[in-house]
Amino acid sequence: MSSIKIECVLPENCRCGESPVWEEASNSLLFVDIPARKICRWNPLTNQLQRVTADAPVSSVALRQSGGYVATIGTKFCALNWEDQSIVALATVDKDKKNNRFNDGKVDPAGRYFAANRRSVYKLEKEEQIPDGMCIDAEGKLWVACYNGGRVIRLDPETGKRLQTVKLPVDKTTSCCFGGKDYSEMYVTCARDGLDSENLLRQPEAGGIFKITGLGVKGIAPYPYAG
Repeated sequence: MSSIKIECVLPENCRCGESPVWEEASNSLLFVDIPARKICRWNPLTNQLQRVTADAPVSSVALRQSGGYVATIGTKFCALNWEDQSIVALATVDKDKKNNRFNDGKVDPAGRYFAANRRSVYKLEKEEQIPDGMCIDAEGKLWVACYNGGRVIRLDPETGKRLQTVKLPVDKTTSCCFGGKDYSEMYVTCARDGLDSENLLRQPEAGGIFKITGLGVKGIAPYPYAG
């Protein structure tokens, strides 16, 4: 196995970057900045970064089988047309609950887009802090970004055994996905919000997009929303 390399490939300074998704068709990484209300698309070959701004916090984005994307914005499931940057609500939940919003979202193998408003958090080992976004590799193992833990860890979902730990130079790692050629690269999002000036000086790349290579394992393509 080649040695692991970690680099900040996009110093975006996200307040809270989340929901990285690789789009093979455009060779691009999609991700969101929740409090900044932005959906971003970045091409690592051209280094072109595009952004669409929504009218509420954006907690997740996903590919859509019929074209374009879907996203959870506020308490709405929305369709996003990147060409004209139009956002159309598909469904709204919890209209009677104030100050509520979706927290995360993911498409399952059947093409269904699942999202939750608020979820219970379970602590791993003390130094791992809070498990956040995750993805599956081609061997069926689970990769979890540990918020306030500054790392991603690989777990066996059947036994719960930790198989690998990769530390990053930022504390608030939020989510991860595989992408790039043959899905051999891992992309990790993180956050700046909640860091004081001292911590920001110590980790100036907080809020950036990180790429990890040399993991010795590949990922799988994301499932698109079938609607």
